[in-house]
Amino acid sequence: MSRRGLDVLAAVPLFAGLPKRSLRKILDVAEEARFMEGARIVKQGERGDSFFVILAGEAKVENAKGRTIGHLFPGDFFGEISLLDGGPRSATVVAVTPLATIILERGPFNRMLEQDAGIGATMLKELAIRLRRAERPIGG
Repeated sequence: MSRRGLDVLAAVPLFAGLPKRSLRKILDVAEEARFMEGARIVKQGERGDSFFVILAGEAKVENAKGRTIGHLFPGDFFGEISLLDGGPRSATVVAVTPLATIILERGPFNRMLEQDAGIGATMLKELAIRLRRAERPIGG
């Protein structure tokens, strides 16, 4: 995958702190996918096993009632929870324009982590930092 893909992955908080060598390993198990305008990429409630990073285009995030609750642009990502736990999707994502993405599937991603535990350890550290920040009392 391109240098652009490497730069986009490097900006994803889940992969913060990973060296370029590790990012390249992640890109080696990733695929590039394109979606047409109006395509539903993921649906809330459905079991998920993939993570998406937007390279080009725009998508919208919808709640269970079909109401738009956010927009995603190049560099934005979704599906990180499903990548890690394979659980149900927390929202629906629909392409607003033609969309180019990087997709990481859970199976190949987990096999890569088994071969390089350091990547997983760095990701866990970043997740712990983000969780701690999210749980910090307001004003504390």
